Amino acid sequence: MNFTTITDLNIPELQIYRHLRDNAVTKDNSFIADSPMVVNILLETPIEVKSILATEKYFNENRELIEQKNIPNLYVADKKLMKEIVGHTIHHGVMMHGTRPPETPLEELDEQIIMLDLISKTDNVGSISRSAAALGINSFLVPSKGPHPYGRRALRVSMGHVSKLKIHTYDDIFETLKTLQNAGYKIFAAEITKDAIALQDVKVPKKWVILMGDEAHGISKEILDACDEVVKIEMSEDVKSFNVATAASILMYQFKYS
Repeated sequence: MNFTTITDLNIPELQIYRHLRDNAVTKDNSFIADSPMVVNILLETPIEVKSILATEKYFNENRELIEQKNIPNLYVADKKLMKEIVGHTIHHGVMMHGTRPPETPLEELDEQIIMLDLISKTDNVGSISRSAAALGINSFLVPSKGPHPYGRRALRVSMGHVSKLKIHTYDDIFETLKTLQNAGYKIFAAEITKDAIALQDVKVPKKWVILMGDEAHGISKEILDACDEVVKIEMSEDVKSFNVATAASILMYQFKYS
């Protein structure tokens, strides 16, 4: 492996680590991954890796894994220098610059799909990604205007397991829902309404989509009307709702294993 020892923080190749934040998008769909666990999971996938910025200790401990990939740039720096690059304390010892995998066409998603309307918190997107991967719900539909599962924090919260998912980004939710329905999917919106079906009473079809809405405002009436069913999770009367990531996990588990 050929290493470049970093002594100059201002070289152009390092600026991606400094400036690429959660919702930023580059022309080549770059992303930044943090922490050894996340980076090592991604190194075992076909994802293109453009560079790794890490301590000498990390490179020594993971030499065999790194050598399996054709990585053009391997930068060595100590934690103090890495802190200056990213602007905060580094507790691990590695960051990776990669390119998001190609998106999966809508028609190639699996028969079980988790779908987001407008989730505003990147942490929740990452948590839902991790739960979906853990439960074997391998298709993830996300809006183009919301946080992406490969956003820096979402990727970290997912522990890198978002790499196991087929991801499709949509622009028009109504058009997307109609396309899915025409393909035989039944759309279940997760929302608390007077007509919502209790989760324990849902008859789960072969092809389904669970739609999760905004943390604060939920799913709009217009979108609810475009779905096939509204489903709610039974809970104590004095508790208004679950966190959206928790709710998504409960729903996915019940739909998968009922």
